[in-house]
Amino acid sequence: MDSEIHKPGTDDGWHGVIAQGGQFKPEKDRYHLYIGLFCPFAHRANLVRHLKGLQSVIPISIVKPYPRGGDQKFPSWIFPSSDSEYPGATPDRLFGSKYLSEIYFKADPAYKGRYSVPVLWDKRHGTIVNNESAELLRWLPTAFDGTNLPSPVSPPLNLHPSDFDSIIDTISPWVQADLNTGVYKAGFAADQAKYEENVIRVFGALNRLEAFVHANGGPFILGSRLTELDIRVYATVVRLDMVYVQHFKCNLGTVRHDYPVLNAWLRHLYWTVPGFRESTDPRHIKEDYTKGMLDINPKGITPLGPYPEVETGAPSPANWKNLNPGGVKMKDVVEYAQKLPV
Repeated sequence: MDSEIHKPGTDDGWHGVIAQGGQFKPEKDRYHLYIGLFCPFAHRANLVRHLKGLQSVIPISIVKPYPRGGDQKFPSWIFPSSDSEYPGATPDRLFGSKYLSEIYFKADPAYKGRYSVPVLWDKRHGTIVNNESAELLRWLPTAFDGTNLPSPVSPPLNLHPSDFDSIIDTISPWVQADLNTGVYKAGFAADQAKYEENVIRVFGALNRLEAFVHANGGPFILGSRLTELDIRVYATVVRLDMVYVQHFKCNLGTVRHDYPVLNAWLRHLYWTVPGFRESTDPRHIKEDYTKGMLDINPKGITPLGPYPEVETGAPSPANWKNLNPGGVKMKDVVEYAQKLPV
């Protein structure tokens, strides 16, 4: 059964799906989600959990943002021993594990890969359902449709509507490559040339999104409808001013200063759409990077700013109409943005 969703003894991830009539049926008290509040990829899954109202259906355990440890092949995220040890992090609610790696080895004792979050666990079969955030983002919003979960009157949440298939699937690849993982490529670059190549791509993607959201009139990326593009972009953009500008040297601009449209979009999501602010923890975010990546920040000092982490106040419909798009005017950034398809 497990071999159908994961290749045992390899570094392959898990690719199961919760679906009626499938191996993993949509049921209450069956699944458990492991996340880190610092991680933009785990943020996707937790945000869907909030947007769909699945908090009572899929409970969570939350690892600490730092340090990592253990004697396994790769360093592992660590659970606190109590709810008070690190605010916002929790013990492993299912097994009392110390390390997240223990969850992976319960599913595959010969697993060879890294111990990432998110991890969706199935208590019935005693295995991992899925640990790929992009896959969870695609199917989790509708996984419990047709059931009474989380309640008989739960509103639908389709983040990949058929009429937007083409545009979502056109934009998502470069959002992932140039923005979501682009900040890491810049931050962990081994030399100046690689850093410059990737930081230009980060801001090229932001420039393209700034113009695109403006053309669509907001308040979401594709206009009046929330889609998975908003979740993909939010998880990175909300972290940009908080940590990526200084820690990953992504400092060609800031959201609040150089991108008035994306700043309005971010403020709208954070302050007015339930689930976005509730799933965002600035302390976990900032301390994971600044205290957990000592090769980049050897003294582990966490900056106090920016203040506020997300600027207050959401724009009114009239304000959206009056916004002028911004962007970083650096020649290489402008030229790269023009290459990105929408």
